[in-house]
Amino acid sequence: MVASPSPSSELSVTPVRTAAPHAVEILRFNTCGSVDDGKSTLIGRLLYDSKSLMEDQIEALERSADITGGGQINLANLTDGLRAEREQGITIDVAYRYFATPRRKFIIADTPGHIQYTRNMVTGASNANVSIVLVDARLGVIEQSRRHTAIASLLRIPHVIVAINKMDLVGWSEERYNEIRAQFEEFLPRLDLKDVKFIPLSALNGDNVVTPSVNTPWYPGPSLLGYLETVHIGSDWNLNGFRLPVQWVNRPNDPKDDKLHDFRGFSGQIAGGIVRVGQKVLALPAGLVTTVKEIHTLDGPLQEAFCPQSVTLVLEHDIDISRGSMIVDLDVPIGTGTDLYAKVCWMHARPLQRGKKYFLKHTSHTVQVVVSDIVHRLNIETLDPEVAPAALAMNDLGEIRLQLARPVYHDSYATNRLTGSFILIEQGTNATVAAGMFLIPTEYVKPESGDYAI
Repeated sequence: MVASPSPSSELSVTPVRTAAPHAVEILRFNTCGSVDDGKSTLIGRLLYDSKSLMEDQIEALERSADITGGGQINLANLTDGLRAEREQGITIDVAYRYFATPRRKFIIADTPGHIQYTRNMVTGASNANVSIVLVDARLGVIEQSRRHTAIASLLRIPHVIVAINKMDLVGWSEERYNEIRAQFEEFLPRLDLKDVKFIPLSALNGDNVVTPSVNTPWYPGPSLLGYLETVHIGSDWNLNGFRLPVQWVNRPNDPKDDKLHDFRGFSGQIAGGIVRVGQKVLALPAGLVTTVKEIHTLDGPLQEAFCPQSVTLVLEHDIDISRGSMIVDLDVPIGTGTDLYAKVCWMHARPLQRGKKYFLKHTSHTVQVVVSDIVHRLNIETLDPEVAPAALAMNDLGEIRLQLARPVYHDSYATNRLTGSFILIEQGTNATVAAGMFLIPTEYVKPESGDYAI
């Protein structure tokens, strides 16, 4: 959380929009694909060849080699840590790993390939800048390849890498590489993907993972790590339209300090846009216009802040704002309403049916909802919508209509991944049953000049 301002803080701080020269950019990526496509092995090879492993990790791999690797180091064990995963040679749960190069820091999410664990893939990919879809060069494009690529599109992941793995098992055939690429390009135009890169590789042997391979003279590059180090992610965050979901009200109430004794700030992570001292903003649901007086962060006060920084805002006027409220840009309207349409990935064994009640968790706000209609279900084989299905089963993708007990202030997921996403929670069990993405709002909040001003 954001710390309270210190008594000695000064407000004269030079605003910075981009990372400082010494800062290292963080890139988040996930691996996905079908069972045995080599996702965990690819991550293990990436960590091993980039010299990102500690000595004790290498020793642990060597100790487990006789048990799980037939006397050879099994790189998949770096992420497959559960006993069941190692016994079956599969990935069951999402595993996160971290490593860095001089150019970037990386957060990796290794996600399962089994169809019953598609929900885990959605969890691991939800915050990714890049999604790596692995394909076995021997099998080509299969249902899980289409499913995970469709989910990457649904989640609006900005960059997708199609890693055609096990090329060594097809003799490094350029013809086979082109066949699989053509299979993907048949259905990619039907998905909303803007940046797709194809890379032939062998995760087991390390070809084109960290360094370019001599086995693919027909492939101009880059290697997988080369791409991850250089792909532009600076524009992945939405900087148009300020959004601050309020997580808590910061009231230090220090009686020994006059400034902290009266301090009242609103803390949260900026979910979109840029905010500046002196900027007029709209506080919701109060519907009142006020001015940003101060911006505080853990590192001190700023004159300007932007997504995804965590901040505490001090406003010019005392307004009834609490957790679940939202402070937004006055000039960029935000959606509202109680009758909303959304796309969902259903994640529970009990199917979704019309008329069912759930809790909808959106940013820091929770509201009761009823699923009033299931508009369609996406056929993964054809990518065509199946209109008015009776239900959505586990791992189904579809569009639904929601009736909310109270309005939520949101953007379309296509506009803002943070304010356009939500989860559905089952009442009684508190189980997360769906990940959802709002479609284009049918109503917008935009106060007329003067009507809402203090």
